[in-house]
Amino acid sequence: MTDCPPRTTRRADALAVLVALVLPLMLVMVYFVILAPYPPALQQTAYALGKIVQFALPVVWVFAVQRSRFAWKKPGLGGLAEALAFGVAIAAAMLVLYHAWLNPAGYLDVAREPVRQRLGGYGLTSLPMYVLFGLFVSLVHSFLEEYYWRWFVFGQLRRLVPLWPAIVISSLGFMLHHVVVLATYFGWFSPATLLFSLAVALGGGVWAWIYHRTGSLYGPWLSHLLVDVAIFVVGYDLVGGCFGP
Repeated sequence: MTDCPPRTTRRADALAVLVALVLPLMLVMVYFVILAPYPPALQQTAYALGKIVQFALPVVWVFAVQRSRFAWKKPGLGGLAEALAFGVAIAAAMLVLYHAWLNPAGYLDVAREPVRQRLGGYGLTSLPMYVLFGLFVSLVHSFLEEYYWRWFVFGQLRRLVPLWPAIVISSLGFMLHHVVVLATYFGWFSPATLLFSLAVALGGGVWAWIYHRTGSLYGPWLSHLLVDVAIFVVGYDLVGGCFGP
């Protein structure tokens, strides 16, 4: 992650990692749950401010506190190929499961209205706005999440604990805020919430492993991007009728 040792103590680094693990969960509880009944502008503002705080944390800690220097590693073809294969496989599996089983069987019907309400809360009431938001999440936000969860959280954990505990802890942290989102759509005790949450943790674990092996974020970013595209394709099919012109 960096090319010189940090100028902080292990206790301070552990505290920074702990904050990073729970911060996205706290933020999503605010803008996704607590502010849900309030006007869309307030939800959007809280979302934007929360993301600024979240994604500023790694930069502040690594460069201002640890005084570390950044070392960017270019991806190898092998790492990109395995990341691409994983992303394509997961995206294809999602689309096949949705069209062949989950949607025809009605397992996702419970999520239609909550998703519509959430889109309205973010002002995504037209197809162009939905597409633009999908492009932002798939291209930009997926990279920011990889930078946050793999480069910072997993990277800092590797200084503190062995490889596999670092993968497991960072992946569970990555899963936590997704649990809140999924529970909002499917219910806290729904099998869908449990299944999809575990899938998020698994994806986070694979991306951490790829990052560990390659030292580059390009592979995990590419894989994450493809999965997010599939999510937005499913989302459009699920509630596409709610979009205006």
